[in-house]
Amino acid sequence: MEVIDNIKEQVVDVKRITVNPLESEAIYIFREVVAQFEKPVLLFSGGKDSITLVRLAQKAFYPSKIPFPLLHIDTGHNFPETIEFRDRLAEELGVELIVRNVQDSIDQGKVVEEKGKYASRNSLQTTTLLDALEEFKFDAAIGGARRDEEKARAKERIFSVRDDFGQWDEKNQRPELFDHLNGKIDLGQNVRVFPISNWTELDVWSYIQKEGIEIPSIYFAHKRKTFIRDGMIWSAEDDVVHREEDEAVEERLVRFRTVGDMSCTAAVLSDAITIDKVVEEIRASTISERGARIDDKRSEAAMEKRKQQGYF
Repeated sequence: MEVIDNIKEQVVDVKRITVNPLESEAIYIFREVVAQFEKPVLLFSGGKDSITLVRLAQKAFYPSKIPFPLLHIDTGHNFPETIEFRDRLAEELGVELIVRNVQDSIDQGKVVEEKGKYASRNSLQTTTLLDALEEFKFDAAIGGARRDEEKARAKERIFSVRDDFGQWDEKNQRPELFDHLNGKIDLGQNVRVFPISNWTELDVWSYIQKEGIEIPSIYFAHKRKTFIRDGMIWSAEDDVVHREEDEAVEERLVRFRTVGDMSCTAAVLSDAITIDKVVEEIRASTISERGARIDDKRSEAAMEKRKQQGYF
């Protein structure tokens, strides 16, 4: 089965109004990015949010191809299922895929790898990302962050300006009134763009369901060797996640609600093997998807501090 079905059957006729207001807003944002910036890029991880962005970009510029490349900051600790999906999607779309590796930043001495039980490369990717934006002179980086994910992300504007060091000043942001998006930036500045900022996790899953979008298998329930730590379920099928000798491995039926690094992303018990079942599960859930991300639990302001330093 191809990743992308016949887009002719799914694209919204540009001559009429789209029935989904969130989709309409996102398409408008994509078109504003291309109109206002010289060299945009779409940050792509192979996760559900960035996959949704790709579909929205297709609709925004159909029948032309997506007019900007995809950029993945590969920590080297990604789930193999998402990497395979990433490469296949880019090839089928005929879109340029740029990959930059955190391992290179480590080898160059720009960042120091964490050690110990809770070691993660998640925060290290900030340096690799900023280097990549500078290398290619991208002035707008499009990403799938949503305001419902985490309170620091709820503070972001849709066009979020970063200074020439890639830093974000949450107390000095531009107003965005009446859907007016101001893309004017000074030399050295760049903008992070969030087309699905106003979407919720359920909105994303409902859109994937409606559009029939293919996603990596890791999002569906599957048997996996796992172990329990701090009440959370961790993958034991690789040599990335540190495991103590007394942390017993057991096969469980699980899926992942979010697909960050293996070292900081826990699974959830689930029997949802279809999109319909996943949507039902999310609709009934009382816990945010970020509840399975251990990197957000390091401190009350963990995400905000990382964003101030240039994290997406």
